[in-house]
Amino acid sequence: MSGISDEEIQAIVQRVLTRLMGPSEQSHTPASVPDPVQHTPQGETKQADRKVVAIGADHGGFDLKEILKKDLAAQNYEVIDVGTNSKEAVDYPDFAHEVARHVAGGSAWRGIVIDGAGIGSCIVANKVPGVRAGMAYDYSSAVNGREHNDTNVLTLGAGLIGANLARQIVAVWLATAFGGGRHERRVNKIIMIEKLYTKWVHLLK
Repeated sequence: MSGISDEEIQAIVQRVLTRLMGPSEQSHTPASVPDPVQHTPQGETKQADRKVVAIGADHGGFDLKEILKKDLAAQNYEVIDVGTNSKEAVDYPDFAHEVARHVAGGSAWRGIVIDGAGIGSCIVANKVPGVRAGMAYDYSSAVNGREHNDTNVLTLGAGLIGANLARQIVAVWLATAFGGGRHERRVNKIIMIEKLYTKWVHLLK
């Protein structure tokens, strides 16, 4: 893929869409030209210095969620806790989906999901259009996810990292800005691909 230019990728997309929809609809599809990454703040409260963070966990991440909630409040974030509220066994997709829904809908600026490994919740969150979820397991992966990929949902594996490391990961992830530049071009391609397949799903119904 590294040898293919942006124009060639867009031309391929155009040809595929023409076969699927015909030339009349193809010219209006949002997938043909990627929208620029939007960095206007979402999930802002009336107080300009407070941002909303949605957080959720399954039973394996419950204890860590409670710790991180206190940290977020102490750092002046507004917290939406979508559960779970005990160590009773539950299904992680329910909570990952709820956090992702808040972020995609704009009621939360960022989202954090915790389960045993962090992988399943990451998969679930990335099914929601508008969400770019990334799993982080150390300082570098947290920074990279924000700086290179503009992740808006963070997933953590409570069974893989301790509370102190998780707290450091959350703090740096929330504080790291998106790098823009060449990374913005690549994130725009992610958005274009997401829109392309969202359009196909509607066509197949």
